[in-house]
Amino acid sequence: MNIHDIAKISGYSVSTVSRVINNHDYVSDKTRQDIQKVINHFDYVPNDVARDLSNGKTYNIGVVLPHTDHPYYTQLVEGIISAAFPAGYKIVMLPSKFEADLEMDYLNRLRRKAYDAIIFTSHVIPLEELLKYQQYGSIVICHNPGDLNIAAAYTRRENSYMEAFNWIKSQGSQKIGILLNRDYSVSATAQKTFKSYEKIFGSTPDERLLKTDITTYQDGYDAAKQFHQNEYEPDIYFTNGDDIAAGVRQFYLDNKLSVPKLIGQENQLSSKLLNIPTINHHFHEVGKLAFELAINNEIKQLSVESEFIFRNQKNIEN
Repeated sequence: MNIHDIAKISGYSVSTVSRVINNHDYVSDKTRQDIQKVINHFDYVPNDVARDLSNGKTYNIGVVLPHTDHPYYTQLVEGIISAAFPAGYKIVMLPSKFEADLEMDYLNRLRRKAYDAIIFTSHVIPLEELLKYQQYGSIVICHNPGDLNIAAAYTRRENSYMEAFNWIKSQGSQKIGILLNRDYSVSATAQKTFKSYEKIFGSTPDERLLKTDITTYQDGYDAAKQFHQNEYEPDIYFTNGDDIAAGVRQFYLDNKLSVPKLIGQENQLSSKLLNIPTINHHFHEVGKLAFELAINNEIKQLSVESEFIFRNQKNIEN
């Protein structure tokens, strides 16, 4: 049963039936009653997908994210959602687990008009591959695309990273533990971290003090434990999240050890409560910008400056 069947049975035109279904004016009461009687009799429900396609819009925005274990993703999504609801759009979460096949599947759904746009919070397929799908709908990424012509909303991290490493240098720290989400070879964030470190210290980070696949409080706790057991221990930690820094701190407290200096990221509640210096990347704002680019189908790059927030750590061991 479709709108053409309703029109044929009721004896009215398709355009008149459409006006009744969409509750438009300029339909007489008798006509509305006649058509509604047929609709009720056959329990007809309009096909939203077909209607959206006829309008040229689905009002669905796909958001590709590998996981939600890190505040980078949750804060981005919160920003996207906060902008989407007032604009009348629905957000469809598309988990990728950093798998290229899944990302390609979502791009093909965009090609089939399942979404008006896709926002990639992260991706493993090359940017050049994403460019091929821009003809099917807006594609927005959340990192700096360099010279490539693709929409992007991202945070400028370099200055805040250098400010943080300058502070670390001023503390006279010799052994700097760096906790990262992903490896240098695949992560733009890790690459920016390394480059900022090199600019301040004139050398690359000590590989013995690097750990990857760190995304949670427990990961931070376990990383500190491993460093301590290996007896090559940082005297300061540059972590990729405030909750991660809190996990590091808790390991030392649980074992009645002196807590080293810490730097977190994302300006979470944990860093505020524990007085831990942090870097605020303003991902909520980045998410809102990404959404605006997606619905306006604009190919341009918008960025937000990250901010190093110093806090006095003298009380964090208490």
